[in-house]
Amino acid sequence: MSAEGPDGARTDGRVWIELLGPVGARRGTAPLALGPVRRQAVLAALILRAPALVTYRQLLDDVWGTETPGTGHRVLFSYVYSLRRALDEPGTGAARSVIRGGRGGYRFEPGVARTDLAELAEEAVRARRAKTAGDLEAALIHADRALALFRGEPLPGLPGPLAATERERLARQRRTLHQDRAECLVLLGRHADALDALMAAPLSHPHDEPLAGLRMRALYGTGRQAEALALYQEMRHRLLEELGMEPGEDLRQVHQAVLRRDDERLLGRRRAPAAHPAHAATSAAHPATPARAAEPSTTDTPPPDVPDRPHPTPRGAHPRRNDLPGDTACLVGREEELALLTAPVSPEGVSVVAVDGTAGVGKSALVVRAARALADAYPDGCLYVDLHTHGAAHESVGPQRALRRLLRAVRGSGDEIPDDLDEMADLVAAWRTATSALRLLLVVDDADSAAQVRPLLPAGPGSRVLVAGRRRLLGLDADLRLTVEPLETDDAVGLLRDLIGRSRADREPEKAAELARRCGGLPLALRIASARLQNRPSWTLAFLAGRMSDDLRSLGELRAGDRSVEAAFRMSYDQLTPELQRGFRALGLAPTARFDALTLAAMLGAPREEAEDVLEDLVDASLLQQPHPGRYRLHDLVRAHARRLAAGAPEEAAADRTAALDLYVAAGRAAGDWGPGGFPADARTSGPSPFAGWREAAAWLKAAGGQLVDVVAYAAATGRYDHACWIAEALVDHLVHQGRYPDCRAVLESALSCADLATDRRMASSLRSCLGMVDIYQGRFPEAHTWFTEALDLGRARGDLREQARAAAGLGAAEWILGEVGSAVAHLGEAVELAPRTGDDWLSVIARCSLGAIHSQQGRHQEALDHASAAVATAEKSGRPRVISNALCFTADALLALDRHTEATELLQRAVQLASDAEDLALYAASLSRLATVAHLQGSLHSAVDIHREALSTLTPSASTWLEMEVRVRLGATYAAAGRPTEARHEFEKALTLPAAADHPRQYGRAHEGLRALDAAGEPSP
Repeated sequence: MSAEGPDGARTDGRVWIELLGPVGARRGTAPLALGPVRRQAVLAALILRAPALVTYRQLLDDVWGTETPGTGHRVLFSYVYSLRRALDEPGTGAARSVIRGGRGGYRFEPGVARTDLAELAEEAVRARRAKTAGDLEAALIHADRALALFRGEPLPGLPGPLAATERERLARQRRTLHQDRAECLVLLGRHADALDALMAAPLSHPHDEPLAGLRMRALYGTGRQAEALALYQEMRHRLLEELGMEPGEDLRQVHQAVLRRDDERLLGRRRAPAAHPAHAATSAAHPATPARAAEPSTTDTPPPDVPDRPHPTPRGAHPRRNDLPGDTACLVGREEELALLTAPVSPEGVSVVAVDGTAGVGKSALVVRAARALADAYPDGCLYVDLHTHGAAHESVGPQRALRRLLRAVRGSGDEIPDDLDEMADLVAAWRTATSALRLLLVVDDADSAAQVRPLLPAGPGSRVLVAGRRRLLGLDADLRLTVEPLETDDAVGLLRDLIGRSRADREPEKAAELARRCGGLPLALRIASARLQNRPSWTLAFLAGRMSDDLRSLGELRAGDRSVEAAFRMSYDQLTPELQRGFRALGLAPTARFDALTLAAMLGAPREEAEDVLEDLVDASLLQQPHPGRYRLHDLVRAHARRLAAGAPEEAAADRTAALDLYVAAGRAAGDWGPGGFPADARTSGPSPFAGWREAAAWLKAAGGQLVDVVAYAAATGRYDHACWIAEALVDHLVHQGRYPDCRAVLESALSCADLATDRRMASSLRSCLGMVDIYQGRFPEAHTWFTEALDLGRARGDLREQARAAAGLGAAEWILGEVGSAVAHLGEAVELAPRTGDDWLSVIARCSLGAIHSQQGRHQEALDHASAAVATAEKSGRPRVISNALCFTADALLALDRHTEATELLQRAVQLASDAEDLALYAASLSRLATVAHLQGSLHSAVDIHREALSTLTPSASTWLEMEVRVRLGATYAAAGRPTEARHEFEKALTLPAAADHPRQYGRAHEGLRALDAAGEPSP
């Protein structure tokens, strides 16, 4: 453990972070402010997954779950920035920070800081090792140290699925430590101390059998045998009443030992020779064997609470049979699945578990491992039948053939099966009769339908059936359904290390991880890749990973002898109907990794309902994954296979690509504010829209998240240069209103490289205007001026009035902010004149609002109102709430200048509501702040402060600097008027310290004016 001072504070100079109780951090004795709980949850997620690099996607899933923030992973930047400021010493660079950045994610560096979680892990390992070695005193010391680290509930109040899962895990670990500590006390003869500890430790739930067993042992050690027996009866009664099951084997054995006064079993030593030695148990306890299915121990006096169940032997008795195939030596990362498969089941009926998963994911190995762990609990035999559904036709085993094999297994001789048993019904009846008194474990492998499996189910109570297959057997009545997913990267690397040797894998740890990712976490792929490395000692992991760097080439590399990943996928594909095969090929060409039914519907030219049916059938066939309701994805290698199949039908593939990309063009154009007039009439604007309205289109794009960048890249990579440009242009409005400026810039820059190759020659001008718009939103006005100038020149050269008008309006807005008012008025006037001629209502609104704002600054308030009112009238025709809200805000500004406060208030209240309806937080904040200004002018200063603060609270980390400056300057002025100079000074100073604040001269100047006014009034700085 780290060195500690007398007050318990770490003195090694590193930051100490605590998660085993209220989350906190300190350096020495000085506490560090970690901020709100969501930021604490981000830190906790990085620590819990350390030292691995945690991707942005993983962090969002860990902390937000399915409620991903609209700003996507960009919200993480501000969180990590604040955490670094809190945890790092001043002057620490990013390369030496406690949180390091990496490609696509962040990593917590344990060497820079210490955590109570790390110390808990170390002390728990030491305690376990000492106990295993028989050093009980040392085990007790380390367990005490580990338990002392808990200061309450771990990770209290932290949001997100990871924190919830870890709270449960840490609670279980704490419970285990308590129990291990108590057992050490029992074995050391400190029975009273053990009993005190056990009675003080709360039950994890009222059915905690291990804890009850320890309490019984401690009671027995203190001479309270009767109380120990009473505790057992109490626990047994609770289990029967509430769960309908008997106590497990371990607790029953403790009970028997108390009855026999077996000191050696209970206390770890003999006090006296046993008067009635117990016979050996009928089967050795196995850690994965379900206690409910095991036979009771045989003793001289059978306990009255264990029913003496007769076990008849079938005619032609024969030795217990075990047909299970050999177990694979390497099974990594399946602990949770094994626990589910081997969990206790009711002894009264036949338990059925259905295991499914994609080809090569390791279903067979998993069920065989589980069956071998369960084998001792099934005295009448363990049977195995492989239906070979995905093998060659001559290998397929139908239900009748399978039943004959199983009947021979339980009867002991094929001669005992009458020759006239040919009918399926007769075979099923014979099988059920033969198994009615048996307790069997049956493994059915490679099943394809419930109809194949139902006839094979044994009839004996307590029997268990494990069914494995690629397809989900929805028609089979199963107690548990388990889908086996590909291994996580860490587990996949672990399997790779086991297969090729740890020293070889550890020489290239990064390439081992890359190779594991290239194999998609599929055990079959990892085994084939390992076989290639084993057979080629000169190959490095980097060399093989390089050969697999292309998705399509990866499949060719994953072939060894008669084993091939692609062949396994092809068998699944061949089992599909022609309709499903068509859908599968199309999905290989989807431009995003995740998609929904609408994407497939567009590609197939089918109704959405039919596409959903195809997707769900492909999920059931384990060829498609469904990470979230309504969202689907192909495993990377399965996707590569689908693309190979699609390449075999080039005309079909070309049509599918076009349909999918057209969908994104339609969505972007429908979701934005530009409206139909904002785009030239073409085939993509004349047909019916796949979306009911702008809200549906915006929601569909929002669900795609950061994948929108991938869509444009996909179009460019496949030579669809026009589509790359059209999609980027259409997405601008959607992305900027969500504050997703980096994504917007990325799609535009990717598309701009295609503009000269596109047949639509207007795109060179349009994309430059779009980039200028993004710069305007981000306050990069000189850069915007350059883009709009280039766009205007290109538009004029081609005689394209639409692009000329757009570029002129953007250039005028940039010039106005840069102080070039004369040029701004000229260019905006040009845009106002051209917009009606091109049918571009959105441009007409924007240009008139900007021109009106300039007139208002020049004191020409009535002219400003005329322009703004005309803009509102045009905006109302569009029906787009953001456009209307913007126009109303500019109109309200003009009304305020004319002292028409009541009218301005009414317009702004409507603008606020429209911005809220549009879910545009930036516009909502701007309109709220204007509404607060009206309240200020009307003397309602308290109300004005509240409204300003609400506006400020809605700003996201992606909000533009000029907007936050505007809100803070207005709030500062209201504070000053309300006689609250300290708060006013804080807002003015905060506005001046925002990033690139000097690039916004109007707000920058007003903030300085506010500070000068406070100084002149004699209000000292704090």
